[in-house]
Amino acid sequence: MLDSRSQNTIADEHGGGDQTVLIDIEDLSVEFPVGSGALFSRNRAVVHAVDDVSLTIYKGECLGLVGESGSGKTTLGRAILRLQKATRGRVRYEGEAMDEMGGRDLRNLRRKMQIIFQDPYSSLDPRMSAGAIIGEGMSIHKLAPDRATYSRRVAELLEMVGLNAEMARRFPHEFSGGQRQRIGIARALAVEPDFIVCDEPVSALDVSIQAQILSLLTNLQFELGLTYLFVAHDLSVVRHISDRVAVMYLGRIVEVAPSADLYRNPLHPYTYALISGIPVPDPRIEAQRERVVLGGEPANPADPPTGCHFHPRCPFATEQCVVEKPELREIDSSRLVSCHRAEELTLEGV
Repeated sequence: MLDSRSQNTIADEHGGGDQTVLIDIEDLSVEFPVGSGALFSRNRAVVHAVDDVSLTIYKGECLGLVGESGSGKTTLGRAILRLQKATRGRVRYEGEAMDEMGGRDLRNLRRKMQIIFQDPYSSLDPRMSAGAIIGEGMSIHKLAPDRATYSRRVAELLEMVGLNAEMARRFPHEFSGGQRQRIGIARALAVEPDFIVCDEPVSALDVSIQAQILSLLTNLQFELGLTYLFVAHDLSVVRHISDRVAVMYLGRIVEVAPSADLYRNPLHPYTYALISGIPVPDPRIEAQRERVVLGGEPANPADPPTGCHFHPRCPFATEQCVVEKPELREIDSSRLVSCHRAEELTLEGV
């Protein structure tokens, strides 16, 4: 775990936010017991969805969190919000330990932290109107003293996300996917949060709509001073919205760097492999690029490999990688990497 001086140095380098630590995640683990597969067996395997993750999110930044499906990205985001109980570790919000909060303190904190869900079709209650969905949080936290204030605020939120105020009376089935996601964004904004987990908010949308939603999120962050954890599996999406990027593999963070540095010069072989798969618009450059094709499949999180979790698929793995877990360590003032050979390898991004 980096000390506060090292963390602030990293924030100064990446240039996002005001260099104030908003969320500090320390040795966080989330495990799920699963059956052994044998009928009536009492033996239980454990899925290590999040494995000793330490991460810092700075106020006003957008931290991208990327990795393959099943890497633990969504579970980490939910654990930060306490929507998923952590097995071990601690999350601090503005220096206060969230696991020690309860009752009114936790309720007040919920106002500051919200989530935008991945699927705009299943995340909205079909029995509620758009206005009721957006205003539900305001009612829970008693943010609207009267009905007129409530209605006016709902109308403002609809217009803020690019919808008409008259749409408040419509139901989810009357909206397109992109419009439903705008309603989800308005719902998150209704309680005036400081921090929002964007859980793959554009992955279920058409490409043209994705660009519109990303532009909306960027504008809202600038106008409202929001902090994002932007979860995605598409690195080309994360590249354009994030100040820094954290790369996750099989429950562990393997690299953290400013966005431009990560894409130009990845230090972890897994990051390099992900970036090599991003298509380049120029067909001549695309034809000459060297692609990295990873062998095998991601390991079973219920039975992860020893040492570095990535070593069975890594073309640069050594015996040390098989037996010794690499720590997430500082390479320079703005970068962290979990690789024994990070200083030896010369990897080139796009």
